[in-house]
Amino acid sequence: MCLNWMMTDRELELYVHIPFCVRKCAYCDFLSFPSGTRERKEYVDALIREIESRKENYTDCRVSTVFLGGGTPSVLDGEDSARLFDALYRNFTFMENLEITIEVNPGTVTGEKVASWRKSGINRISIGLQSVNDDELRMLGRIHTYREFLDTYALVRDAGFDNINIDLISAIPGQTVKSWERTLRTAAELSPEHISAYSLIIEEGTPFYDMYGETRQEGEPSDREDKRISAGSFPSLPDEEEDREIYEQTGVILNEYGYHRYEISNYAKPGFECRHNLGYWERKEYLGLGLGASSLIRETRFHNPSDMKKYMEVFSERMPSENAAGGTECIRTDCSAGEEEIREETETLSREEQMAEFMILGLRKTAGISVDEFHRIYGTGIKEVYGSQIRRFKKEGLLTEQNGMIRLTPRGIDVSNYVFCEFL
Repeated sequence: MCLNWMMTDRELELYVHIPFCVRKCAYCDFLSFPSGTRERKEYVDALIREIESRKENYTDCRVSTVFLGGGTPSVLDGEDSARLFDALYRNFTFMENLEITIEVNPGTVTGEKVASWRKSGINRISIGLQSVNDDELRMLGRIHTYREFLDTYALVRDAGFDNINIDLISAIPGQTVKSWERTLRTAAELSPEHISAYSLIIEEGTPFYDMYGETRQEGEPSDREDKRISAGSFPSLPDEEEDREIYEQTGVILNEYGYHRYEISNYAKPGFECRHNLGYWERKEYLGLGLGASSLIRETRFHNPSDMKKYMEVFSERMPSENAAGGTECIRTDCSAGEEEIREETETLSREEQMAEFMILGLRKTAGISVDEFHRIYGTGIKEVYGSQIRRFKKEGLLTEQNGMIRLTPRGIDVSNYVFCEFL
């Protein structure tokens, strides 16, 4: 592993999308699908060529975090993940205190892969557990049991990883307050450094939507109870009262085990907050690499092609390189073209849109947003722009202000989407 250390001005985060999985979960609407070994290797080849094509655009940047997400990045074998990281290290400049996360699922992790991750510099593992109840795991369509999760957790812990996140999902069909408490306490007793606790969302286009989606006509009520009834013979979603108790339990129980809530759905032991995700909420620049990956560069949002055929057409051909005779072999050169040529849904944010994002993303953090930081960035007072909203939400008990920070109250977190909409 050879890192390129250089003092440059701009901080940059990298997100690398691995769209492959063993089997798509019943609730998942991410850009992911099953694949074979050949397809994965060809994709890594294309991904490396994309990385190489990006080099010249980011010579003034220092990468502070890398996040391999998906999909299930741990389906890649050790050799392919090593090739991927070698390309990253050759083509980008990195900060010394680098955070590198890989998402993994139980049932896809081996000792060979773990050794490769360590050698490549990965220092944070995010494991998708979701539940300690095997019935709930089957309901979600997960490929693993709780026992297999424990094997994976022990494998990465014994390999020396000291920054591990566990993903959990609440409001699973058939889940009770008692079973959620068992999941929380069992996970916390393993003492991972970080726990992400998300509430299940029924997304259109998923098997869960077919089972639990809305069947009402437009204009009819659309609360969770109606969705629960429409599920028919399927296990019921927790009702509103159970959902509220599950939500309130989460913070209380995790606090007992030494985790503090630093974002709406994320809890960490002191010093183990996910720096990559904090970068999103603080609107740092990030570059997305891979199929459908999104980016924010100099206040412009865009994403790569989400169609695999199109992505592979751009990046699958060989880049110009020296051949065995010392000459140049050039199959095609357009894959080294500028980002503008493959960007999709490009949107350069106005000053007003930037300020709205500052509020909405920043308020996701329990620390809130800095009044001084807003003024430093935008050259105007936060209350000159959002004074009426801030006054109203403070009066309603949804926002509080102290020591130059504005943050959501516990009640404000409960209705955060309502608060966020008022800043758009």
